[in-house]
Amino acid sequence: MGSPEPKKTSGVGKGVSFVSERLFYVLGIVLFLLAWQTASWMKVFGENFSDAFSPLAALLALIEMGKNGDIVHHALPSLRRVLISLSLAVVVALPVGVLVGYFKRLEQLTYVPFQFMRMISPLAWMPIAIIIFGVGDLSVTFLLWLVAIWPLILNTVHGAGRVSPLWLNMAKTMGAKDRGILTKIIIPAAIPDMLTGLRLAVGVSWIILVPAEMLGVPDGLGYFILDTRDRFRYDELMATIFIIGLIGYLLDSANRWLISRFAWKI
Repeated sequence: MGSPEPKKTSGVGKGVSFVSERLFYVLGIVLFLLAWQTASWMKVFGENFSDAFSPLAALLALIEMGKNGDIVHHALPSLRRVLISLSLAVVVALPVGVLVGYFKRLEQLTYVPFQFMRMISPLAWMPIAIIIFGVGDLSVTFLLWLVAIWPLILNTVHGAGRVSPLWLNMAKTMGAKDRGILTKIIIPAAIPDMLTGLRLAVGVSWIILVPAEMLGVPDGLGYFILDTRDRFRYDELMATIFIIGLIGYLLDSANRWLISRFAWKI
């Protein structure tokens, strides 16, 4: 008697599953907005300010900000600062991470300093950033670079260090030198961890962006948060918070796509 054939999932079943998953995503958004609106109705944000903090007020302010150009005017400088700092962090962190992960003596030499430095809050460097670079874009870029570099270095070190010694010994037996091993074995093997480090770096950079942009820059989403507070436009403040969350979500989604597209599976 033959073994039973595995059940095949029909195209209709896959379609229903896909729609069901999307419905749950939509339901999550609806529940979030309901919780937000309920908090406003219950005056959680204060008797005098809860109406300004409501989703409806934020939506109307968002439309107004879209029409007068405030969204583009402040979102683009924030994105520029994050992308520049990330690019500089990648240029420094990936080569350092590959070398530290491959050469064990170098890893032992840098382990304590790296762990010590990464545990210091980047906000603690604010006064030093201002002293060195002054108030403005350079200080913000430095702080964001400092945030991004550690996830990139440490994840790359992990990826480069977990390559099987059998691969390395086989390559050396076949006459490969350190340069060839690094370019042909270590770097390709570390790509999944590099992309994970990039995702973490983008996330923490975007989170630190808001306080970093309170260092006296004339634009950006962090600057606009303070501006709306000073003008008592709490509806615009909530709309700006919504924009920050939305852009952060889109950046993380882009990173998840990169990981699914370019990171090979073990």
